[in-house]
Amino acid sequence: MPEKSTWVEMKVTGLTIDPFTSMPIIILKDADEKSALPIWIGLIEASSIATELEQIHLARPMTHDLVKNMLEQLKATVEKVNITELKDNTFYAEIVIKSGEGTITLDSRPSDCIALALRTKAPIFVSRSVIEKSRKLDMPKEILGDDKNRQQKWAEILENLSPEDFGRYKM
Repeated sequence: MPEKSTWVEMKVTGLTIDPFTSMPIIILKDADEKSALPIWIGLIEASSIATELEQIHLARPMTHDLVKNMLEQLKATVEKVNITELKDNTFYAEIVIKSGEGTITLDSRPSDCIALALRTKAPIFVSRSVIEKSRKLDMPKEILGDDKNRQQKWAEILENLSPEDFGRYKM
């Protein structure tokens, strides 16, 4: 029997706001919408991702646009981005770049990987182990506090997310 792939291709299905902390969250889902991965991100990265999702073209390039333009000028492409690890409630990722010189892999924050992947139309892959660990994400006190009911409610919100829940950023 063939071994199950250790990677799952996922798509950005929404950008929303954490109802408890007002922090932005990017939601990734697999093609069958059986697995969802919420990743808390910074406001600047959320703005960059939202700009691309809404296909808003600014007069001057944002940082992720600049990186895309640099890669194009160097005749390099983003082959894929990988969300590789979840350790101590922190997600880790990498950008795989291909050029005439070969392939290089760069360490990156998931939010930057996703913003660049959206701009370059590169696929987003998530390690199955990250998906499994995220289901048991131990939310820090800064996000959910000590209130077990609040933690339970947040787990229910994540489980029941639908595309309609993402307002204008739904995909």
